Order: sequence, then C-alpha cells, then structure tokens
Amino acid sequence: MIRKEELFQIGYFSKPHGIKGELSLHTDYAEVFDEIEESYLVCEMDGLFVPFFIDTLRSKKNASVVLVKFENVDNELAAKKFSNKAAYCPLEIMRDYSPEDAGSWDFFIGYCVADRLMGELGEVTEVDESTINTLFKINYQGKELLVPMAEELIVSVDHENRQLTVSLPEGLIDL
Repeated sequence: MIRKEELFQIGYFSKPHGIKGELSLHTDYAEVFDEIEESYLVCEMDGLFVPFFIDTLRSKKNASVVLVKFENVDNELAAKKFSNKAAYCPLEIMRDYSPEDAGSWDFFIGYCVADRLMGELGEVTEVDESTINTLFKINYQGKELLVPMAEELIVSVDHENRQLTVSLPEGLIDL
C-alpha cells in the first residue's frame, strides 16, 4: 500500500487534452521526467494512492505543462477522472533528482494563504526551514507574520489559483 508520506506532489492534472485520454499535468518539475527511469505517477483515487503507468509523455509549448497518457486511459471520459487531482511521484525519486526540492515548502512561495476562520492572511513571501518548525513568512496587513506550517494545519490547496487554506490555532495571529 502506498502512503502519502512516501510521495512528493509534483503537480496537478487540469482537464483532459483532446479525446484520446491525454492529460495536462501542471508542474514545476517537468525536467524530472528526463532524469527518472520510473514510468508511473501516483494519484489519490477513492482514498487510496494508486500508481498509473505512463504510456506516453510529451512537453507542451508552456514549459510548466506536460501531456501525459496513461496505460488503459484511452478516452476523454476516462481521463476526466483525473481532473483537478494532484499528481505524485515517489519521494526517493525527487530526493535523487534534487535534494533541496524534495519535501520543500518553497513550492508555496507566492501562494495566498487564508485561515479557515480569519479569512485571507496574505501571500507567502519566504519559507524559513532553519528551525525544527517550518515557518511561512506572510505579508499580513503590511507586517511580516510568521506562521508555523505542518501538513496537519492544511485544509485545502488550490494549485490553479495558488491558494492555500489552513486552520491555525486560535490566537496565533494575535501574537
């Protein structure tokens, strides 16, 4: 069984590309496909992380989009099941490819952070991983706000709109 802790999110699928089952994968890690020998990506389906073997892969003019065709996904209807789903690869691949990126929170720089109760906090301007607690530096009402970040605080991620919704402990923003 594949666990989320064993995976690195490399991007997300938007909508099918054409009618033959090709998918648009939005990623900042397109070059990783040139380096790896693995021929699969992992997606969460019905609460389980499932590997899907790549049949073909090609770059689009937009450097951050890769067109992926999985084995046995041969039409638009089958491809739609992947729309708006995160795409993962095994964490060890990213560690081998680029150690500084594997598990890095830097991916969220530029994302707008909103607290579930407080609303919009601001944009992540920097990530501080120098201590045991990863901190997001957020421009909050003209001041720098340091927000501890952990997966258990994340409510949702919208990569297309670069939005991160969190549930921060009560009173944290007032510190």
